[in-house]
Amino acid sequence: MPSIKSIDTMFSQAVESKKMPGIVAVAATDKGPIYEGAFGTREVGASAPMTLDTVVWIASMTKAITATAAMQLIERGKLSLDRPAHDVVPELAKARVLEGFDGGGQPKLRAPKRPITLRHLLTHTAGFGYEIWRSEIAKYQEVTSTPGITTCTNAALTTPLLFDPGEAWEYGINIDWAGKMVEAASGQKLDAYFQQNIFGPLGITDTSFALSPSQKSRLSRVHQRDDKGALAPIEFGLPENPEFLMGGGGLYGTARDYLTFTQMILQGGTLKGAQVLRPETVELMAQNHIGALEVGAFKPPSPRSRTTSSCSLGCRRSGG
Repeated sequence: MPSIKSIDTMFSQAVESKKMPGIVAVAATDKGPIYEGAFGTREVGASAPMTLDTVVWIASMTKAITATAAMQLIERGKLSLDRPAHDVVPELAKARVLEGFDGGGQPKLRAPKRPITLRHLLTHTAGFGYEIWRSEIAKYQEVTSTPGITTCTNAALTTPLLFDPGEAWEYGINIDWAGKMVEAASGQKLDAYFQQNIFGPLGITDTSFALSPSQKSRLSRVHQRDDKGALAPIEFGLPENPEFLMGGGGLYGTARDYLTFTQMILQGGTLKGAQVLRPETVELMAQNHIGALEVGAFKPPSPRSRTTSSCSLGCRRSGG
């Protein structure tokens, strides 16, 4: 294992070379934390330093937390992996498969061969995609005036399927629908459910959908690379009063908080006496649930990342 000094040097060089504005890095085993460090600044060209309590938009790292909530409700008999998901969220019965566009540029849609299930949603095999990776979805949004997912509007969840449920893998808005199922089955909004059933028991205090004044004062800016690879801050923020809480990417939090969550998983669902999941549930979540389906490689807009060839429940397998 590299020494702490060599790890610090590597991260310091990364920010000095301007490959990234700032870094907060933490690591742990199932026995406890083994490393933490903060380097650089929260924004290119600014002076506010990255610190261990810097708040960031954790984006798709939200997915694993939403999946944990869904698995809790399976343990309690309120959700099922394989029953039709529209039994819980009726809007999912309206999902249609996109078969292309007609001569006038209008989408050609058909009913799927089988219902979407929670298992499909948690493993990204329901057929939903993201517009930033799939041009068909972007075109559908354009011709139908459907908003993008970061608007956090219910209309953003109405994009079509790219294939029949269970027949392929595609990274998309699946876990946002799983979040809707958590809310319907529990009778609580995601923020309240997470606080009562995950964050509170684990002592996670700095992760939320809505930013407090303290969190805003410690918030790192979102950056984007230009064509030459240079980073610059961009204006980005999720709606403060969203129509739905985005279970696939709506949380802000700190590295230390997320490490606490992952340690719970590493320890079989229990951390410091708080049982969030049963050991057998954690074991189930770690299994391959897509069989021989290929995930393959894909290229996000920035940075590039690769995916693995199997998918566990609630997976986000890209490196971005």
